[in-house]
Amino acid sequence: MSRIGKKPINIPAGVTVDVSAHNVVTVKGPKGTLSQEIHPDMTLKVENNELTVTRPTESKRHKSFHGLYRSLINNMVVGVTEGYKKDLELVGVGYKATNQGQVLELALGYSHSIYFALPDEISIKTETPKGKNPLITLEGIDKELIGQVAAKIKSLRKVEPYKGKGVRFVGEQIRRKAGKTAAKK
Repeated sequence: MSRIGKKPINIPAGVTVDVSAHNVVTVKGPKGTLSQEIHPDMTLKVENNELTVTRPTESKRHKSFHGLYRSLINNMVVGVTEGYKKDLELVGVGYKATNQGQVLELALGYSHSIYFALPDEISIKTETPKGKNPLITLEGIDKELIGQVAAKIKSLRKVEPYKGKGVRFVGEQIRRKAGKTAAKK
């Protein structure tokens, strides 16, 4: 059996999990509501504040769905109770980040500023501490959406391996390369 799939999901107080007839799981909590459609072969049982996902057969396809849907539902439960947060930093001379509402303005060393519209489900905060790199903080309840938005922002200026300039996660380790060396005589 799948190690991840067979673990029950603990449902905290204040969170409700509804499974509709069309295999749509809806999780409501203090921070909001999330829904996810699951494969019709998977079955869900809610007992004693625990949700379990079971699969009908031992086929490779059902095994992969088992762990996947258990993880997705667990991420939804964690999202509506605690929420998710990603921190990005801009490393480079003259790199700046500001936001007005849901529009992020980035100066990443190109000839023009980049304007990035964020979805309404995500809240953004930008700050530039004195003597440190500018920071972008993304917060929301949908783990997948925050990851997609963070990846898109990172792709606007990928970290280059020689000087380490670009957009990266806070604490991310960058593999550095040695530059050119002088010619030998």
